[in-house]
Amino acid sequence: MVDPLSSLLHLPPSQKLEQGVRYTPQEIAQQPETWAHTLLQLQARSPEIQEFLRAAGLRGPRERRPTVFLVGAGTSDYIGQSLHLLLKEQWQCEVMPVASTSLLPDFAEYLQPGGSRLWISFSRSGDSPEGVAVLERALEEQPEIFHLVVTCNPSGRIARAVAGQARSLTLVLDDRTNDRGLAMTSSFTNMVLSGQFLAHAWNSGEYEPIVRNLAEAARQILPAAAGLAEELAREDFGRAFFVGSGALAGAAMESALKTLELSAGRVLAMAQSTLGLRHGPMAALDGATLFAGLVSTEPRRRAYDLNLLREIGSKRLVRTRIAIATDRDDLDSAADRVLAPEFRPAIPDLYRPPLDVLFGQLFGLFASIRCGLKPDDPSPNGAISRVVQAIEHS
Repeated sequence: MVDPLSSLLHLPPSQKLEQGVRYTPQEIAQQPETWAHTLLQLQARSPEIQEFLRAAGLRGPRERRPTVFLVGAGTSDYIGQSLHLLLKEQWQCEVMPVASTSLLPDFAEYLQPGGSRLWISFSRSGDSPEGVAVLERALEEQPEIFHLVVTCNPSGRIARAVAGQARSLTLVLDDRTNDRGLAMTSSFTNMVLSGQFLAHAWNSGEYEPIVRNLAEAARQILPAAAGLAEELAREDFGRAFFVGSGALAGAAMESALKTLELSAGRVLAMAQSTLGLRHGPMAALDGATLFAGLVSTEPRRRAYDLNLLREIGSKRLVRTRIAIATDRDDLDSAADRVLAPEFRPAIPDLYRPPLDVLFGQLFGLFASIRCGLKPDDPSPNGAISRVVQAIEHS
């Protein structure tokens, strides 16, 4: 039986163009393959990356290591949200995800005098107006900051801004990750993978098996996730909640955004942490809500996740509860549907965002189709576009 994602991939080119599915389904489907390529690409640059990070202070005494800012807007901000705990653990320094949309208007408040800093800027196109503006300001006003740019577009303005700068390094990913569709899919997961590689810049051999497990789990789960997403999209949910804690909070944020973007807001989507949902946002759950819990493998967090799924079920607060996990233990009794690989991949929570976001990408895709939209360009009124409109200054 052919899954719904494969069906879209095998449409005639003219039909793909007419339905607006020329890019987005392929960009979702290709991710496991692109992850392996990104790993090889970064391994080839390991000496250069190590030397840059050493110059930025990450191999010095802990008390003198830099504060790391993970900078991006929208999906690119959620890359930072998915990475900061891993980088903090591996680099043993302060790591902060800071949205460029916050950093630009509050520049002076974030950059108090003193201390060394490393900025890692994430951007698919490299042309985000906030990202460009805040980077240019930092280069002018704080020339001592080290800048590492991760992008999918070699000609973007962010890459050009740091070209030739002594304290900078640019990592340009494969062109296939530069999504042509409006929604970031391959670009998100591959830039997250790049950040995970940076965390292991001096021990990438430890990271290789994790990437292999991610890719194998994704290849196995994509058909099932596509079938489930297409089935649920046909149920016409008006709301979707994605909930996760730790590194999975970033994946929950990105999943909610994919649903919101691709459905043009016709499915209202929200992300919350597992415990945070119980402090007010639970009031928004109703009989038209799809609830997706990203269930941890760590015993303490997993207990909180399962408790929340069971509480929502006992109170009959939503129509459908999905548990997204890397194993099925105790999940069939806590959720209406379970999405997990058949094998038990050794993937700690800190590395799971590229895998856990797949369902959100697919639900957004099929919700877009169900709403009569074109997923490659799902904003009929022009409210959003692939690159955000430039900022006008008075």
